[in-house]
Amino acid sequence: MSTAIGGQAVLEGVMMRGPSSWAVSVRKPDGDIAQVCRTIRSPMARHRLFRLPVIRGVIALGESLGIGFRALAISANYAAQSEDGEADGEVKTEIGRGQIIFAFAIAIGFAITLFKVTPALITNWLPIDGTGWFVIVEGLIRVAIFIVYLSVISLLPDLRRVFQYHAAEHKAINAYEAGEELVPERVQRFSLIHPRCGTAFLLWVMVIAIFVFAFFGRPTWYWLIASRILLLPVIAGIAYELIRFAGKHTGNRALMTLLAPGLWLQRLTTRQPTLEQIEVSIHALREVLSREGGERSETARRVEVMA
Repeated sequence: MSTAIGGQAVLEGVMMRGPSSWAVSVRKPDGDIAQVCRTIRSPMARHRLFRLPVIRGVIALGESLGIGFRALAISANYAAQSEDGEADGEVKTEIGRGQIIFAFAIAIGFAITLFKVTPALITNWLPIDGTGWFVIVEGLIRVAIFIVYLSVISLLPDLRRVFQYHAAEHKAINAYEAGEELVPERVQRFSLIHPRCGTAFLLWVMVIAIFVFAFFGRPTWYWLIASRILLLPVIAGIAYELIRFAGKHTGNRALMTLLAPGLWLQRLTTRQPTLEQIEVSIHALREVLSREGGERSETARRVEVMA
């Protein structure tokens, strides 16, 4: 049984994580690959309660966000190194807890406002009668905003290389899960799409929200906003279970057909990577696999991650 491996694209690099460790590899301006590795002490490995369905999804999402922010900060510091003309100097690779909390607040606040509060308020202003139509229209508006947002940012030239590294991450994980040798030329043959991708996860958060919100009717505007925010962890936990199940049953055609919209959407957040970018992704993946030490412990297998 192979280890559950997930990852994330960062600036000029890739972060890979396993159940108990993560590593970020970054291509420096001089062409060398820099790497930073850290250990994960997941509460899911220590407490049975946090491994229960839905709850584990909330914990996993929080862990992924925290690690992702730290990996982005590390890659940004290496990028800033070149801007300062100090290619051989020391690079600060850690950010403080306060900085992480602040970044969390800004990012989560923006996402909730754009994808949760805004669709609810827009729908509330429309002349719609009946709870059923209200939650359906709200869900469609939410998905439309999400797709438009991804379409717009996918056109930004500065994000193209990030999307290439995103695809490099997927290809490396697909190759590893297929048992292929981890060399760039072989990894390049694999798909840039992965069923456990965060893009697909976010789409299913929005789709599942339609069914969850249907149970709460159409409250007054302030309770409407509160419900969209407070129910987000529940919805994310359910979406996590769906993505987790799909990742283990990729051979099920009916399931893959159901999840096809989420897979198609990844075309907006991935671009065909170069062999050099895949090399960086493999570099991070090999380090995580080495640190997992065979990844066969029962404790390690209890922790699931998203690609």
